[in-house]
Amino acid sequence: MSAPTEGDPWKRLRGLPMGQRIELTAADGRTWRGTIVPAHELSGDRVIQVKLESGYNVGVHVAPDDRLTVFDPPVPASEASGPAPAHPAPARAGVGTAPAVALLLTGGTIASRVDYRTGGVRPVEEESEILSFYPDLDRDGPVRVVPVLDRLSEDIAPEDWQLLARRIASAFEEGARGVVVAHGTDTLAYTAAALSFLLEELPGPVVLVGAQRSPDRPSSDGFTNLTAAVRVARTAAVGEVLVLMHAGLSDDRFAIHRGTRVRKMHTSRRDAFRTLNGRPVGEVVGDTVTFQAEMRAPSGRGVRLDDRLDGGAALLWFQPGLEPARAEAFVKGLRGIVLAGTGLGHVAAVHLPWIRQAISRGLVVIMTSQCLEGAVDPYVYATGRELLRAGVLYAGDMTPETAYVKLLWALARAPDPAGARALFLEDRAGEIATRREYPGAA
Repeated sequence: MSAPTEGDPWKRLRGLPMGQRIELTAADGRTWRGTIVPAHELSGDRVIQVKLESGYNVGVHVAPDDRLTVFDPPVPASEASGPAPAHPAPARAGVGTAPAVALLLTGGTIASRVDYRTGGVRPVEEESEILSFYPDLDRDGPVRVVPVLDRLSEDIAPEDWQLLARRIASAFEEGARGVVVAHGTDTLAYTAAALSFLLEELPGPVVLVGAQRSPDRPSSDGFTNLTAAVRVARTAAVGEVLVLMHAGLSDDRFAIHRGTRVRKMHTSRRDAFRTLNGRPVGEVVGDTVTFQAEMRAPSGRGVRLDDRLDGGAALLWFQPGLEPARAEAFVKGLRGIVLAGTGLGHVAAVHLPWIRQAISRGLVVIMTSQCLEGAVDPYVYATGRELLRAGVLYAGDMTPETAYVKLLWALARAPDPAGARALFLEDRAGEIATRREYPGAA
């Protein structure tokens, strides 16, 4: 650590690199300690942006009589309670011989920053920018940053799931202990389900993580989410695809969800993700990772990938007034359709004729529910029994998102409807629950 700077600290601050660890003390005693991160173009004169030790970003106005202390790199982990300096390099040296984690970047809010000209966010353009926002990821061991995609999650398509699966397999083959996938939150559940089916065996965990607020916002959750996800990927004895996000509004507790049973439940809260029809499979509290569900053990044979998907399926959300002719036109040319029905798995009775005809021609029809909890059941009401007799396959408590992805997977492996239906009914990645535990149950 260098001695405090004498005189106006602004001139020296402007010459320091991104990721430099500093401490700034104002005349009234307020102190900010953290690392310098990129400031936006409208941050104002004499304002520096600092990522605090808590993970929050803050813009600090630098007065001429402020005291500046610069921590000379490298700062040993035993002396530094905050982030260490970042370096714009593809891979960073970790501590000792700790196992490596591969961090795959796909874009999304966790890899975006505010564009103050438009008021929105944009994907970061360089890997060095990611590392400047998240400078402490390699505190416990090496983290290899692997850019894969550069887009927001609404632009992710099934072929991107296949690419991600291949890159994850390559990361394990190159020696990664675990893999973290930084992903936009809006379609993260689809990607998690897809990877769960495509990666049939895993030698370590694959942890998808996102952020509700970009890393240069003062309330960003990206830093804490990503740090916790890296910890799970490095230490957990699990061979599954997982999703990690905030478990509440505090920054020291994170929920671990199974990749086939999770959904985004709020547009902007940091704890937006929930496991449906049950509890999260695990949690991270501070530095401690625990699992409270039975998990698949890591494969001793390495990674096994089968990235086939059939694009001939779609997801149709039923709504009152949906005309049968419109629904029939929607499924034309498809091999399979997932219906998000009402309640226990229903559509209006006027849809029965086209459904019967489509199934007789070889269309695989899957029924799920728009409800957030519970399972479909065709035996309670007459419409359900008619749909079942027509050949509609009821998907239990599978979410519409997971059912859609699984149908793409099943159709790619079966040349005929009967084969696809049989594959769909197999529990491949914990997507079919035989027992449901509801949050809050004793």
